[in-house]
Amino acid sequence: MDFSRTFRSLRNRNYRIWAAGAAVSNIGTWMQRTAQDWLVLTELTHHNAAAVGVVMGLQSAPQLLLLPWTGYAADRLDRRKLLLITQAVMGVLALALGLLVVGGVARLWQVDVFAFVFGCANAFDAPARHSFVSELAGEADLLNAVALNSTSFNAGRMIGPAVAGLCIGVLGSGWAFVLNGLSFLGVLISLLFLRVADLHRNARAKPARGGFIEGARYVWRRPDLRAIVVILALIGTFGLNFPIFISTMAVGVFHVGAGRYGLLTTLMAVGTLAGALAAASQERADFRSLLTGAGAFALGCALAALAPDYAVFGAMLMLVGVATLMLTTTTNTLMQLTSEPEMRGRVMAIRLAVALGGTPVGAPMVGWVANHFGPRWALGVAALSGLAAALVAARYLAFRRNQVSGVS
Repeated sequence: MDFSRTFRSLRNRNYRIWAAGAAVSNIGTWMQRTAQDWLVLTELTHHNAAAVGVVMGLQSAPQLLLLPWTGYAADRLDRRKLLLITQAVMGVLALALGLLVVGGVARLWQVDVFAFVFGCANAFDAPARHSFVSELAGEADLLNAVALNSTSFNAGRMIGPAVAGLCIGVLGSGWAFVLNGLSFLGVLISLLFLRVADLHRNARAKPARGGFIEGARYVWRRPDLRAIVVILALIGTFGLNFPIFISTMAVGVFHVGAGRYGLLTTLMAVGTLAGALAAASQERADFRSLLTGAGAFALGCALAALAPDYAVFGAMLMLVGVATLMLTTTTNTLMQLTSEPEMRGRVMAIRLAVALGGTPVGAPMVGWVANHFGPRWALGVAALSGLAAALVAARYLAFRRNQVSGVS
């Protein structure tokens, strides 16, 4: 691996500071995600996978419900100031829910409410955070910066669940929420220490009515962006439900405790981390990567569904992790690099709304399949979504070849 090429964005002071703060917050985020799934599945219900799906759906729904405003806010407002607000709000929410759990008074409906409110803050945070990367690193290093962001996110995904498993076993699940709330200080401090004058400012959207409609039309007119949106809709709705897949397989099939449950999420993160480092060394992203990623995702989910034991299941999760990273990084980079700067926030909001907004529909459905037919069948649904996404990518590649060759 060429380290100078793989980590080239870190030569930028602003990006280094941002990456350091994000690394701390990412660990806390994955601690809370792991603890939240465990809390709902084993403490607030009796292994009810559908309840986990409902919480996931409520946390993801605002990405879709607030779409007319979130992307336009990212294009219109100062992204750094917007992130200071959203990160502070999410930190306070994590602390408040953690104190309820630590105090032994948390109820399932409260977790549902906090998940929805947290999702509302994240709906404004996510498009601003994703498009802010181009202001930190500049256009030339955008692919590398996006991949390194994924590396940091998945390093947190590797460390956070393991720490959460230890925290749940020793202190209780509530402390994982509290520690996540404190971890938001990392991002807040990094945002305050950035050199504002060194940011690569993008063009701002002009005040206008119908800003979201303009963004939706922009995406719809582009066959490449349309294809990416369909791929994300398929995978996001039926495939990216890993809290359900991993928790139900761990508890219902392999009958393991919190520590080994956390290890499964960590093993998947090992795969995503490897995929992120590989993506960081690449110079360009294209649709062939999407086709490969979708096919590998389908294969990995199918093999995980058939896994005879815990060890094989963990190994298959690593393959799924690599494929998931390839899909998410490639869609992120393609949609940012090929969009006009003043449209980027809205394009990213649409991307996130499609990828995460399908969860309110898909997660309860997948949870229902896991409850009634078993966790292995739920993973089979994910495998089918990957296969369908691969077919969409292959169809677009054929369309583009026909355009180049002049075939109508």
